[in-house]
Formats: sequence, structure tokens, C-alpha cells
Amino acid sequence: MATHSIPIKAAPIALPELEAFLDPYADLFEREPTRRSVERYVTGLLSDLDHKTCDTIAQAVAGTSTQRLHHLLADADWDSGAMDERRVRRLVRDSPAGGILILDDTGQSKDGQCSVGVARQYSGTLGKVANCQVFVTAEYMADELYSSTPLHWPVAARLYLPEAWANDMERRRKANVPEDLPFQKKPEIALDLVKRARAWGVPFRFALADAGYGDNPNFLAGLEEQQVLYVCGVESTFGLRLPKEVQEAQAMPPPEYQGNGRPRLARPAPLYTAKVVGDAIPEEVWQTVAWREGSKGTLRKQFAAVRMHRGTGNPALQRPNVSRMTTGPEGWLLIERPLPGEKGDWKWYFANLPADTTLERLVALAHARWVIEQFYREAKGVCGLDNYQGRSWQGLHRHLALVMLSYSFLMQRRAKVSGNPDGAFSPLWVCRDLTGRA
Repeated sequence: MATHSIPIKAAPIALPELEAFLDPYADLFEREPTRRSVERYVTGLLSDLDHKTCDTIAQAVAGTSTQRLHHLLADADWDSGAMDERRVRRLVRDSPAGGILILDDTGQSKDGQCSVGVARQYSGTLGKVANCQVFVTAEYMADELYSSTPLHWPVAARLYLPEAWANDMERRRKANVPEDLPFQKKPEIALDLVKRARAWGVPFRFALADAGYGDNPNFLAGLEEQQVLYVCGVESTFGLRLPKEVQEAQAMPPPEYQGNGRPRLARPAPLYTAKVVGDAIPEEVWQTVAWREGSKGTLRKQFAAVRMHRGTGNPALQRPNVSRMTTGPEGWLLIERPLPGEKGDWKWYFANLPADTTLERLVALAHARWVIEQFYREAKGVCGLDNYQGRSWQGLHRHLALVMLSYSFLMQRRAKVSGNPDGAFSPLWVCRDLTGRA
């Protein structure tokens, strides 16, 4: 995409296609100036700018000003959550049932200490601990696992508020963080997004997440409570129990009561790590599986899958606390390793899918998280996802809502122009319609 140090002004009249796209959201804004600012801000997010802030958009888009755009994000009367819900319910109409919900987080570098949620924290996007903000997001994907262009779109995003921020009432007040918002870890936020997706009618059957979420037993238990099938990355230390040994432990009579204190609890089955289980798999069990075509050819690795229970707490310890040990439902441990002669890391996944699930299906689901990375890349590169410069909770989430609205417009626009309903796209070429520039 071409760039310009002095951008040409976008027309003061809205692009007809964008105006028609925004019309169903008009009643979310009581005042006409606010509706006009939304259209101007979205036009700016879709324009050919290197950096998309209120200042740069006001310079590039006619019929608005920095003050009006700041007012839209900070003070105008509208609900970003209501906009997210309206957008999602409209997208659901053209999205097939039995889809996939992908949960992840992304970070953006941020200077200073006053912007809401900014702190020195680990960002997977940056690959290190840095001064940044982190958002937890949910993305819908149609169950088109072998396609390189599956339909997908953003559901919702929420800022992760570090514990130091959550416990600092003065910083919360200055950033307008809602008073009733508690501290939540990222997996807890992700579970809330799953509930929100369900409430909004997102047609998903499966949930996917990386090891930052899958290694959290409470996250997996939360998905099970919501009756969601999942395939999640886990670490090599992830705890597991063999189904046969679980059955044997459950069949054992409880320890004899000694007449003092609470009755002793039965010890659960032995605990193994994912790495130990993977290392014990015989060579003849490993299979080479291809899951889709990538930019450099067919993607394939070697895989093995074993039925296991997820579990926490090792009964082999000298003085185990049996009351804190858990044994989850039976599922699949999926192990991935490089092809013979190739270098690479081993990976582990845990899934609560049925026992008759094929290895190919497990592998395809485990490797479907790439679409949310595509969303992050394109939303940042095209729609200004990481360009917000305000400091408030409300302003940030309004910016996120408008970015996801802009991204959804590009997705629908591309599908209509091309006649192809798939949703994975490089929307750069669509933006030129807004200013006449490539």
C-alpha cells in the first residue's frame, strides 16, 4: 500500500457503501453529530494512513476535527458493547452453525504509565516483557479447517487490567475504569467472552486457545461447565492420569476411618506429565498428518494421540494434599513432533472431544488458531487496532469496537465485490475506494 507524508483529504461525503453498512447502527447514537463522527472515524481507520489517531484522521478526512473525534471516543453518549452486539448479530446471519471460537490475546507497545492497563508485562505479540497494553479477544471461524480462506470475524475484545492497576483506586479513577470491574486473569476474561459469544448467538461448537489458556485448569473446567468442546495447547508439564488407573482408583474402598477428624479421602490415580506420556509412545504409533496448504507448501508434522484424563496434584508426593487434587473428564492428549530428519519443537494439546474423533480432525482443529493471528495482523496494519493514544477505559474500548466494525465492513465489502463469501482476506486493496488511492 502506498504511503504519503501529506495525505490527500478523503471526501466530505461518505462512501455510499460505507454509509449503507453503517445505517443499521444509527439508532445506537441519539445525536446526528455523533453518527457523523462515527462515519468519519471509520473512514479514517480505512484510509491510507501510516498511523491512525484522532489527529491524523482529522488531517486526512474532511468534515471533522480532532476535537470532534476525541469527543466521540471520550464523551459522546453511546455504548461500545451495544455496537459489538449489533455487529455480531448481523454477522451471525451469514455464518454457518457448528463453527469455532478462537481465544487469544495481543499486545501493543505503550509509553508512559497513565494509559489504562499499561504496565511492564509479557506480551506474546512482542515476545518479551515490555511496557504495553494487552487485549483478550474472541474470533469466530467457520468450520472450514482445510481451507486457506475460511470465513472468520472478530466477536469481541477486552483489555486485560493488571492486578497493580486493578488494586490502585486512584489510577482507576483517572482512567475511568468501571468501579465494579474486578481483577481478572486472562483465562477468566476469555471465559467471559465465551459467555458473551453464546449470549449474542455466535454459532460455535468448538473453542481453541494456546497454552497460555489451556494450561490453566480453571479455564478448561469453565469451558466444560459451559459444555464447550475444546482443543487447547498445553505445556510439557501438563498433568494427566491414565483412564484405566483412574477407574482402578475410583474402585478402591476409601481409607478406614480412624475416628479422629474428617474421614481420609481416597488417593487419585498417579499423575503424569504430557512430556512423559509423549516420550513413552512407541514409534509405530506416530503418524504423519497434513492439515492444510501453507504459503510454502503443504503443512505436515508427526502426531500421536492418547486418551487421558486431565488432572492436578501428584499423589506420589510424601505428604499429598488429596483434597486439592482434581481429575477432569477423559479427553485426548495430542502430541506433535517434527518429521524425521527435520528440526523443531514438540507441542502438546489437550482436547475434550469424543473418543471416536479422528487424528486428522484433532490435528486440523489444533492448527486452526492461525486465523486470529491474521486478524491481529490485518487489523493493526489496515484498521489501526494498535494506534489508540487516549488514556481512558471507555475511549479504548470504543476504539476497539470501531476497529472491529471497520474490519467487518472490509470483510463484507470484499465478499460482495469478489462474489466469494469466504472471509479470510487481505483487505488492503479495498481501502483505495475511500480516497481513490492505491
